[in-house]
Amino acid sequence: MGSIRNMLQNSYKTSRPVAIIFLILTAILWSFGGLLIKSVEWNSFAIAGSRSIIASLFILALLGGKPKITWSFPQIAGALAYSLTVISFVAATRMTTAANAILLQYSAPIYVAIFGSWFLNEKVKLSDWITIFFVIAGMVLFFIDDINMDNILGNALAIFSGVTFAATAVFMRKQKSDSSIESVLLGNIATFILCLPFMFKSGPGVKGWMLLLILGIFQLGLSYVLYAIAIKGVTALEATLIPVLEPLLNPLWVFLFTGEAPGKWALIGGLIVLVSVTVNCVISSIKDSSKNSSDKIEAQITQTIN
Repeated sequence: MGSIRNMLQNSYKTSRPVAIIFLILTAILWSFGGLLIKSVEWNSFAIAGSRSIIASLFILALLGGKPKITWSFPQIAGALAYSLTVISFVAATRMTTAANAILLQYSAPIYVAIFGSWFLNEKVKLSDWITIFFVIAGMVLFFIDDINMDNILGNALAIFSGVTFAATAVFMRKQKSDSSIESVLLGNIATFILCLPFMFKSGPGVKGWMLLLILGIFQLGLSYVLYAIAIKGVTALEATLIPVLEPLLNPLWVFLFTGEAPGKWALIGGLIVLVSVTVNCVISSIKDSSKNSSDKIEAQITQTIN
């Protein structure tokens, strides 16, 4: 726990390869959410509030009980965006199909590309826009059999959750020279408070509480700890593109545990998303390595001349 705590500190600079690995691990942890949540016999908002307070306690323990609350604009805005993301996504999932909720939430890279360049001064390259296009196209194919546009309000909430998820990434990235995990901590506390009224209706039982512990500690707590570390080493856009792997993994777990195989279009769409994200990461890594090499050579030449 000490090493993770050190990685969350201001002075820690996450390398790009480590950041990408942590984002993949984050996506894997997030992907268990649907399977575990469906196994808890309780209302969705009570589940959201319960896993958030458990995640809060876990994060607080990692920070040694001493979170750095600065009340800065990015920290509070990030907390608010995070809380709205969790709650609106739960509400969207209740009111529309799970496919709609996931597909519309993962429109987030578009908003990050638009607002991230303005707020973070992170330039969006042509290759990024091409990747976004193929990722969205692949996601549509992936969920083509389950998309249903009947529930306008549920779909609107799903789109809203995409906007707030993008805002969460942008505001956490804004704190790249600081510790951004406090935004997640405050956001989880806010989610718990807002969902508290729904937690007095019956209860999940012993099995349910065990699953909620797993959800709170691993699926929400540890995942966002990894996300907070990773976001120091990648752009805000990459921090929303790479986790797109999450919805692709959900059917894999369903297949492994229930034997239900994904359809032809889902496989094609998933392959398009995986290839697009992988190619973009490889291209960005090559350009980053070339830039670092050029900087080192330039520094050596300057030192020799001096």
